[in-house]
Amino acid sequence: MSSGNGFAEKAKRLARKHALINAIKHGGKASPGPVVGKVLAEAPELRPHAREVARIVAQVVAEVNKLGLDEQRRLLEEEWPGALEEKRRVEEEKKLPPLPNAEKYKKIVTRFAPNPDFVLHLGNARPAVLCHEYARMYGGEMILRFEDTDPRTKRPLPEAYKLIKEDLAWLGVEWDREYVQSSRMEIYYDIARQLIERGGAYVDICDPKEFAQLRLQGKACPHRDRGVEDQLEEWDKMLSGHYVEGEAVLRVKTDLNHPDPSVRDWVAFRIIDTSKTPHPLTGDRYLVWPTYNFAAGTDDHLMGVTHILRGKEHAVNTVKQGFLYKHMGWSYPETVHFGRLKLEGFMMSKSKIRELLEQHPGEYEGLGDPRFGTLAALRTRGFLPEAVRRTILHVGVKHTDAAISFDNLAATNRKLLDEQADRYMFVPSPKAVRLESVEESLEACIPYHPSKPEKGCRRIEVRPSEKIYLAGPDAEKYQGRLIRLMDLANFKLSGDKLIYTGKSLEEARKAGAPIIQWVPEGSAVRMTVKRPEGLSLLEDQGLAESHIARLEPGAQLQLFRYGFVKIRAVSGEAVEAYFTHK
Repeated sequence: MSSGNGFAEKAKRLARKHALINAIKHGGKASPGPVVGKVLAEAPELRPHAREVARIVAQVVAEVNKLGLDEQRRLLEEEWPGALEEKRRVEEEKKLPPLPNAEKYKKIVTRFAPNPDFVLHLGNARPAVLCHEYARMYGGEMILRFEDTDPRTKRPLPEAYKLIKEDLAWLGVEWDREYVQSSRMEIYYDIARQLIERGGAYVDICDPKEFAQLRLQGKACPHRDRGVEDQLEEWDKMLSGHYVEGEAVLRVKTDLNHPDPSVRDWVAFRIIDTSKTPHPLTGDRYLVWPTYNFAAGTDDHLMGVTHILRGKEHAVNTVKQGFLYKHMGWSYPETVHFGRLKLEGFMMSKSKIRELLEQHPGEYEGLGDPRFGTLAALRTRGFLPEAVRRTILHVGVKHTDAAISFDNLAATNRKLLDEQADRYMFVPSPKAVRLESVEESLEACIPYHPSKPEKGCRRIEVRPSEKIYLAGPDAEKYQGRLIRLMDLANFKLSGDKLIYTGKSLEEARKAGAPIIQWVPEGSAVRMTVKRPEGLSLLEDQGLAESHIARLEPGAQLQLFRYGFVKIRAVSGEAVEAYFTHK
């Protein structure tokens, strides 16, 4: 099969088509292997010449990968209209499996119950999205419940109540009812009294070390079998402040021989000295505080929750709360336990983020600093809420562990941003070159979006002998070569000169001329892009076309051959932005 016959021409044309499709699908870089497979699948008659086809594909892929993503898209749409039709369709969200025993309930009620000791991050956004999605699927209700009954170990942040609701609103998570557990203390006290009266709980005044030994041996606390009246009296003494922190707890009676020692007579209430660690909402009003299992278990019943969605690490809590429900004569909600979610490439640790903010004041931009993995940080950086939702729903409620990496989330975000972000030119580390052999002004009409002609284009005029700025790396890489300034004309790059050769796009294609972005001296604005790299925040300095300075803070756009950014600030002739991702 020679390179000049019909087979070669057909192979080359199909290779170009599928190389462009593959490149667009993967952010501008095609891979030869998949392209060879597509070519041979579309033209089986080429299979006897597979080795030659592979050689042609490798050559075509190399040429296609030199083009910018928008130029790849433009060429594909010109030569093979409709080839991207499937890609353009809005991706359907992955459907969640049905809830267990949903038919038993007149109304499905889910709950998202964050501890307001921190803002939301990608990990704890998962149950929020799942609870909301299921409530919406079944036409039910979702409850937002702030679980803030540990003023010492998990001390609530006063601002977190508001910030969590802002995070949920950004995600599109709507709730029907809202509760704050610290405002329900009298309710918990009443249920505790009922539990004692039913013989389901007792006040333990043993030394904690002594009780730990008894529990390991499966033996009862000596206070366990005292009469109900004595237990109520001890309970009242706890509430009145007779006992101090560590001297008394209220325990739920369980199976003393349960294989998991932590289940054996677990603590329902403990004393916390709020004169030393006051609660941000109730101060030192209360000394006796319910544990997670008592408060959550009680509220799930009283609030009519039908389905609890939580990680499988909470399976033991389901067992513990089952004893409370049995004593009270309640029916336990349905539970869905999903696997752990491993988060790769995100700074997620609450303690680490707090430490950084406290020890390095002024170096980080609060909880929304783009180097962190909080939802506020993702929002700052330019991630879309729909990307977070889709990523979480794709993982779903599988019982097995799963992972979300930065690349996973970025890939989903890129698909969404690509459809809406306008394109602009930006040259980092700019290098000035002067036009030569240009006798009259040239004008470029640069589309705002290659797939949305209705958005129009902006016109940029270049005068004879005007200086043009190119990206420093491009100015070095393409010395002595024919290049095409995007949507303007063709030039030979020679030292610090751009020698005009003509406007023909076909000439540039035949010569394999790279298409590069540029900025004219007369309408350039300074631009700084802050780019997170781990816990560093690097800065790329450059020049951009003047139209960027007309955008409002918060605008999201794509810089040709650089990536997506979100405008942080515009001041005079200077623009600052955050780098989102490639």
